[in-house]
Amino acid sequence: MYRFLLTPRWWGINVFVLLAIPFCIFMGSWQLSRFESRIEDHRGAQEQVTSDQDRAARPLADLLPVDKETSGDQTTATGTYGEQLLVPNRELDGKRGYYVLTLLRTGEKALPVVRGWLPGDADPARAPAPPAGEVTVTGALQASENPGENGVTARGGLPSGQTAAISAATLVNLVPYEVHDAWVTLNRGDSGMTAVPVMAAPDTGLDLRAFQNLGYTGEWFVFAGFVVFMWFRLFRREVEFLRDAELGLVTEDERTPSPTGV
Repeated sequence: MYRFLLTPRWWGINVFVLLAIPFCIFMGSWQLSRFESRIEDHRGAQEQVTSDQDRAARPLADLLPVDKETSGDQTTATGTYGEQLLVPNRELDGKRGYYVLTLLRTGEKALPVVRGWLPGDADPARAPAPPAGEVTVTGALQASENPGENGVTARGGLPSGQTAAISAATLVNLVPYEVHDAWVTLNRGDSGMTAVPVMAAPDTGLDLRAFQNLGYTGEWFVFAGFVVFMWFRLFRREVEFLRDAELGLVTEDERTPSPTGV
């Protein structure tokens, strides 16, 4: 009865199934490995942040450009403070507030320095003015932010003196000079403000893309299960047709032509 499996039609179905199932399993396993890799990167980044805080601060020029290795490293820079901006909608310890961001003129370029965090809505009147004259800052070096990372949004229409993201691409439109493609968060909050903790390097956290990998894992395994389900469904219909044909209940002309069995 099962000799129909050797017909050209079923050869095609069987070859497709034998290729589709391993492919789906491979893709699902690959997506799962991507998710597990992000978990390991997240753990490693957290451990690196802890160890970086114990390292001696190095000059800014030695750590640029920022990458996964240098992100979170302690750095020191000397210059004079310039324009001050507020970064609204930033949470700290479950409370909503804003960063006080001041540009440190270090030469031809300025270094964005997050001097601290304040609770509530962004209010320039509450933000402490930066110290006058030449200052030396010490803090953790961070890579420029991108929308979607660390809760950063690309919300437009902000009032003058505010920015949604701390990045050179954004700040260059707000200040009259070039800006380093990095920023620093002070180890100690300035003027009584709360210090902003160091964030993990980009592409190392459990962000939306990490959970997309996990979702794709489930989808590929579902696809593999669907292929098996459809094969058994076609197989069962073929067996039932042949049994009915032997009993004279159907003829070959009444075979359903649809390959999906619908």
